[in-house]
Amino acid sequence: MTPVEVDVLKRKLARIVENLGALRPIQEMSHKEYTRDLYKRKATERLLQELIEAAVDINLHLISQTGHSIPDDYYQSFVKLGELKIISRDLAEKLAPSAGLRNRLVHEYDAIEDGLVLQSVAMAEDLYAQYVKEIKDYLSREM
Repeated sequence: MTPVEVDVLKRKLARIVENLGALRPIQEMSHKEYTRDLYKRKATERLLQELIEAAVDINLHLISQTGHSIPDDYYQSFVKLGELKIISRDLAEKLAPSAGLRNRLVHEYDAIEDGLVLQSVAMAEDLYAQYVKEIKDYLSREM
């Protein structure tokens, strides 16, 4: 991996960390408070979307760089990272469903359930913090 590619990946990791920080206060909100505040709801949705998309970009880049074919969907990009042992399989399996959340947020397939989004904030804090750590560990081993 070239230094430029590593820098791009690090910027995407920084985006994830930044968005996790911005989402932290949302975890403290009650469901009622959250549903009443349109701006916080929309900001939360956008922050989650960006966070997931940054991770997917990282996934696809690393899969490609290791000489493997790009999966057909974002869900599989997490699974493939686990198969390649870039991140743990357990983490990959837990993160993969967030691709579906991203699709719902972007394409508004269904009415967005505020409770699901609020739960996803707590999930993101735990799982994506671990994702950042495991990707950083991988990059330090590979450089």
